[in-house]
Amino acid sequence: MLLRKYMALIGVGSAKIDLILQKDTFKPGDAVHGYFLIEGGTIEQKIKRIDCDLIMTDKAADTEKIIDSAAILTTQLIESEESNKITFTFKLPDSVPISSKEISYRFKTKLTFDEGVESRDMDKIQIVE
Repeated sequence: MLLRKYMALIGVGSAKIDLILQKDTFKPGDAVHGYFLIEGGTIEQKIKRIDCDLIMTDKAADTEKIIDSAAILTTQLIESEESNKITFTFKLPDSVPISSKEISYRFKTKLTFDEGVESRDMDKIQIVE
């Protein structure tokens, strides 16, 4: 048991997060709906927070910009091998530029524990007219 705890602290066998979206194509101003799927690892872990950033990458300008962020603060316990869903809703800004060869978007999600290595996820989306 002690070995499993230390392995989870360095990221081996720790809980994982996955943002599941209903679709991946949106228009400016749309609401993005989905859920965070949290899969328990080999031991129980206490979740501290979930952060999700919408990031725009502009290849022409060689820049990345956080458009908006959502954070969920919690003290939830995820048991070993347990699955848990947390609803996700995000409103895209009306003025967000359309996706192109130069402009792309992704949601970058981070699950932080009281102890242990963070779990990360990335989901690409497209903004169309």
